[in-house]
Amino acid sequence: MSPGQPGWHAGVAAVRERAAGSGLPVVDLSVGAPVDPTPEVVRRALAEHADAPGYPLTIGVPGLREAYVSWLATTHGVRGLVPEQTLPTVGSKELIGTLPLLLLGSDPTVRPGPVAIPALAYPTYAVGARLAGRDVVTVDGLDDLRALPVAPALLWLNSPANPTGRVQSPAELAAIVAHARERGTIVVSDECYLDLGWEVEAATVLHDDVSGGSTTGLIAVHSLSKRSNLAGYRCGFVAGDHALVAGLTAVRRDLGLIMPGPQQAASIAALGDEIHVVEQRARYGARRDVLRAALVAGGFRVDHSEAGLYLWATRGEPSGVTTGWLADRGVVSVDGRSYGPTGEQHVRLAITATDDDVATAAERITATGPPTTGPERIGA
Repeated sequence: MSPGQPGWHAGVAAVRERAAGSGLPVVDLSVGAPVDPTPEVVRRALAEHADAPGYPLTIGVPGLREAYVSWLATTHGVRGLVPEQTLPTVGSKELIGTLPLLLLGSDPTVRPGPVAIPALAYPTYAVGARLAGRDVVTVDGLDDLRALPVAPALLWLNSPANPTGRVQSPAELAAIVAHARERGTIVVSDECYLDLGWEVEAATVLHDDVSGGSTTGLIAVHSLSKRSNLAGYRCGFVAGDHALVAGLTAVRRDLGLIMPGPQQAASIAALGDEIHVVEQRARYGARRDVLRAALVAGGFRVDHSEAGLYLWATRGEPSGVTTGWLADRGVVSVDGRSYGPTGEQHVRLAITATDDDVATAAERITATGPPTTGPERIGA
């Protein structure tokens, strides 16, 4: 089943149902949703600004865009960005889903071409392309991009990637950006896992090593959901090409796509405090170590997974067999085919569950003995 098609979530539901029938308490590792507390410094800022009777500004309260610029400069080495090149968003998913329509418009003759997405991709990229009436093409690196007969109107990058955890080097990203600019393609880089590199440090597309010192044709998408446990707050932002951001600002103002005022204050607090990010990274890192070791001991191979909140694992068999094997041990994973056909032998497991749940899953994966009951395969 292709990402973004109707019924995509049905596969995970079937795996959950089979896991529930295992007779064991279910450990759900299918969703990358934070489970740890929202940092106190953020909750305090939200509470202090809870009295918000007026309409919030689309561009944010004074200091919000400055906080974005400061965070990108201090944490990720982005130089020369000004506040007007950033814009708060209501989380990142709504932005990803609507961005092709907002940037390209509904008339494909104005800026012709398909939307290009990674070969293994978060489903919302394809959903957004179809919302804009665009064809979807998949690419896996520069060679695939060069081979396309028609230049994409928009190209999605995702590094660190969901589901694989793959990180593209600054040199790889720079080559893609240069080629896209030659063909007039807008590059949008989804960088929601940028702060969660484990074996390598990920680079933003806005860094000079990638952008060549210019944001022309570039948009980076960021989220506070993962780094700050703010998934329930819906706090994200975009940054990049001044003209593209200005266009997004105007249309989002007209549509009322505005981050609520209290969440704007919470975002400023989150971006100004790195202590909670370090603490949360340590939690995720410990869980990753436990789960990764269990997968290897249980006969899996973990590919990529050098960043982000997931382990991309295989036993060299159809992924439907693997999700069933795990479900019979009460562990819910995502079939790699949900992200594209090249994921047909992998499953994705999230490290966002509690310490106890990760430990339980690890014990079950490494335990010997046959599965409890049930058929060998789901959705194969």
